[in-house]
Amino acid sequence: MKKINVLKPVLVSNQQRARENRKVFDKMNSLVINIIGSPGAGKTSFIKNIVTNLKTKYKILVIEGDIKGQIDSKTISRLGVDVIQINTVTECHLDAFMTAQALGRIKKKYDLVLVENVGNLVCPAEFEIGEDYKLAILSTPEGDDKPLKYPLLFHLARVIVINKCDLLPYVDFGVGDAIRNIRKENPGATIFEVAAKTGAGFDKVCKHLEKEIHARKKKNTR
Repeated sequence: MKKINVLKPVLVSNQQRARENRKVFDKMNSLVINIIGSPGAGKTSFIKNIVTNLKTKYKILVIEGDIKGQIDSKTISRLGVDVIQINTVTECHLDAFMTAQALGRIKKKYDLVLVENVGNLVCPAEFEIGEDYKLAILSTPEGDDKPLKYPLLFHLARVIVINKCDLLPYVDFGVGDAIRNIRKENPGATIFEVAAKTGAGFDKVCKHLEKEIHARKKKNTR
């Protein structure tokens, strides 16, 4: 019996579609961030903090990826920014083709596009969607060993956010251990420590994003 390996062709096809998506985002001159984390890591709360801090300065679009429902998209839309919902139904990740369906619903240009991927540390890391980069969220209740257990995401993510630092007195999580584990997989990653519940640490995150937004605009105006 012959074994048919379909993973490589699927990923190659997805990469091709991701490049087409990127062309669309480039025309809008958008900074696009693919936000990945486990269920309950605080992805939506992270986005809420970013939107609250930056919505008066920049045009922001949030793309919400969920298997079912619109709970998170309704939460974000109350903040007064545009939101597009993608329901994957059975898939545990967003891919470039799903993202392409959302592109047809975009009617204006945005400075910043935040994509909340489906809650999962494995599958979303494998599929590009046309993003500038992946941002991984690791919450303290999950444990400081996750970068070693799920290395692909933490290897690929340009930015890694340690969330729920306000819970450090109550959970078994060593920030130093987590950072060392991240560095083993990704020495060059930018790491932030935040508490989405209280807003602590988001001043540094927002300054970083603003710098990247301005860098993208400067690059594309040359």
